Amino acid sequence: MSSAPTCAQVLMRLLREYQVEKVFGIPGVHTIELYRGLPGSGLQHITPRHEQGAAFMADGYARASGRPGVCFLITGPGVTNAATAMAQAYSDSVPMLVISAVNRREDLGMGQGRLHELPRQQDASRGFCIWQHSVTDAAQLPEVLARAFQLLTSGRPGPVHIEIPIDLFPAPMPGQLDDYRACPRTRPPAASGAAIATAAEWLRGAERPVILLGGGAQAAGASATRIAEKSAAPVFLSLAAKGIVDERHPLCGGANLSFDCVRERVENADVVLAVGTELAETDRNLVRPDYAFKGKVIRVDIDPAQLVCNARPDLPICADAAETLRQLDDALPAGSASRQQESADEVAQLLAGSRREWWPGSEERYPWVQALRAALPEDGVLVTDSTQLAYNTNCALPCYSPRSHLTCTTGYGTLGFALPAAIGARLSGDRDVLALIGDGGLMFTLGELAAAVEQQLPLPILVWNNSGYGEIRDFMDEARVEQEGVNLSTPDFVALARSFGAEGCRIDRPEQLGQAVAEALRRKTPTLIEIAAPGR
Repeated sequence: MSSAPTCAQVLMRLLREYQVEKVFGIPGVHTIELYRGLPGSGLQHITPRHEQGAAFMADGYARASGRPGVCFLITGPGVTNAATAMAQAYSDSVPMLVISAVNRREDLGMGQGRLHELPRQQDASRGFCIWQHSVTDAAQLPEVLARAFQLLTSGRPGPVHIEIPIDLFPAPMPGQLDDYRACPRTRPPAASGAAIATAAEWLRGAERPVILLGGGAQAAGASATRIAEKSAAPVFLSLAAKGIVDERHPLCGGANLSFDCVRERVENADVVLAVGTELAETDRNLVRPDYAFKGKVIRVDIDPAQLVCNARPDLPICADAAETLRQLDDALPAGSASRQQESADEVAQLLAGSRREWWPGSEERYPWVQALRAALPEDGVLVTDSTQLAYNTNCALPCYSPRSHLTCTTGYGTLGFALPAAIGARLSGDRDVLALIGDGGLMFTLGELAAAVEQQLPLPILVWNNSGYGEIRDFMDEARVEQEGVNLSTPDFVALARSFGAEGCRIDRPEQLGQAVAEALRRKTPTLIEIAAPGR
């Protein structure tokens, strides 16, 4: 046997060189030779129960850690099974590296009915990847991975799909395994001195400034907070930005951009600093009309296309958010304490006004939101699915640190995200993680409970059981459409959890939640906590 490393071994070596620690995937007959390279690589492999779960786990891992999540997929059905989760990651700009097999090179395009054959497999993921590549020679692999990680870590992220023909996995590579190294990461682009000077001048002269933060500002929280204090500017967050600025800060108005009183304040600001945000309806919790800004708009985004999307900027800055706000912070003088207090008082009034605009049923569910915030450790991570209570936590549950609120409730808006994404988030570090999912959404990815048991994760899974698709049921009632397809027969979730080897309990009052979560966090297995939704 040759002592030369194989393509699969070099792949594993390079993934470790790029600081990858965990990969999510399900082995198949087409990836046997890929998995031959895994033992001894230093990578931990986590096996979900469905490829959609693999990609959702990679998504949650990436959102919670800021590092790319990695999936191994088989040819054909592995790729199509993961498509929904990849599309969610694309919508929310989540860095995800998907490495899939594809049929042997001599079989591609021949239509001979080979196993797992999918004609033009890359076409299946073209619409929701920021880059794709088919490796046609094993020697291309180091350069292809270098390109992938530059895109994943140096620009606006999203899924990257690399497919490798199955005959290349055992192919010999030149040199020794230790010869293969990661390429250095490029420095993120900085704003020009002229742009920073103009932005600082506008903010210094502003009487009613406002700051809007999106998910692209994850690393900019400290600078954004200081700029808000110096400018006496209220800060409002998209759902992807919750926690970037501590929502207990008196200048932080939280993720309340969907309410009329906040909208009026934002539209009438004389200077708007919008950072890493699409300014889309999904940033406003599905309120459709775009903002009609009356003042000057400064937009900061690493993606030039986003600088002109949904709102015309007066000062577009195509640069890294964290570096730009650090520069802007340095350029601004100390602020006035009295102006800060005036703005803090205004934010308090806007928060009260937002609560008066809450949609029907929110006040009844608010005790559950309060109980959930009390149960969630201060630095804990909440992962939410599309379910009634999650829509209330979006605006009413404050988050205190970046990457502590992971949600699919807007953007692509799939169901079934929360359980596998919470598994990925918990595996990304030491922070406690809670999943919140509805009875309908849980059934999409229930099988991943087995993966959580296998990994011995102390993971509380809160299931809001309203016996159906409650949010859609409410919309049907509001639209005077007869309910159809939204009332579901639900299993005994507690018994189901125990059948997986997890713990389970059932509660029906908010005051029971704290103890149930505390006990769950002390276990070395997941705990399904079924919440009987009021009125069901």
